[in-house]
Amino acid sequence: MCKTVAISQPAFLSWVGWFDLADQVDLLIVLDDVAFSKQSWQQRNRIRTPHGLSYLTVPVRSAGRLGQRIIDTDLAETTFVERFTRTISQNYKRAAFFQDYYSEFCSVLERSTSSGKLVDLNCGTIDWLARKLGVNTPRVRSSELNVQGKRGAYVATLCEFVGASRYISPPGAEDYLIEDRAEFDGRSIAVQLHVYEHPAYRQCFQPFLPYASVLDLLLNEGQGAAAVMRSGRRSPRNLGTSKRE
Repeated sequence: MCKTVAISQPAFLSWVGWFDLADQVDLLIVLDDVAFSKQSWQQRNRIRTPHGLSYLTVPVRSAGRLGQRIIDTDLAETTFVERFTRTISQNYKRAAFFQDYYSEFCSVLERSTSSGKLVDLNCGTIDWLARKLGVNTPRVRSSELNVQGKRGAYVATLCEFVGASRYISPPGAEDYLIEDRAEFDGRSIAVQLHVYEHPAYRQCFQPFLPYASVLDLLLNEGQGAAAVMRSGRRSPRNLGTSKRE
């Protein structure tokens, strides 16, 4: 029985808080069978450059595919891998741990695009980043669970299906979770919100800018990245309360 569960969409090279949430639960459900959202974290993220934070955006096929699910979203092409790896090299070649991870990361990126699916790219890089950060939480894709529902009811049903008694949610979902709270109460599932204070760490350029991809943390801090990640963790808060309560 999984006591504490988190559910999160498969983001591309996600930020450090995504992995911190995964690190503090018994099971992470990767929500891959909901609608794809163009120009969202599902297909892009940011790296640190001399000019600030800059997006890396994965090209996907979206024309005429309104309402397609993440799991059904195809990559428009795979030549972007060469562009991405070149851009990362240009901006991180002076990072303290660039040589430790760069070649392996390039291989993972190339391998994860081989199916032509966005979800496989995202999950492949998530798997690699999680290993490097020491995040060993088991993960399962929601599409594998054959659960039906919408919005809060769907999330609550997923939690019930895996035997959860506690659900920790990304804070951006708070409004609809409050509206759909009865779905969780009826299943005796406690709901809390993830709280994270972004830690500072060394970057190649100054001043420090938060909310880059966790790859930025890894290339700059190496094996110390896991400790930095966990240093931003705060106690989860209950629905409808402020961060200070």
